[in-house]
Amino acid sequence: MTTAEDRPDRDRVIAEHERERGHIEEFAQGEIRSYHGFVNRWLLLVYAVLTIWGVYYLVKFWGGLGPGLAR
Repeated sequence: MTTAEDRPDRDRVIAEHERERGHIEEFAQGEIRSYHGFVNRWLLLVYAVLTIWGVYYLVKFWGGLGPGLAR
């Protein structure tokens, strides 16, 4: 639980984070904080690879009713 002594340090840390990352929203009495951030390059690469793989799989294997159902 947060005590009165911890509050000034916590407010100072939040103020520093707001300068770095912009406005911070707090939920659950300050237990959860959210802010607008950036997406890492490796994650963008994963998204791109999965999208390309999905399109390939759709084109290559789409069609028919499935194994054993086509006549």
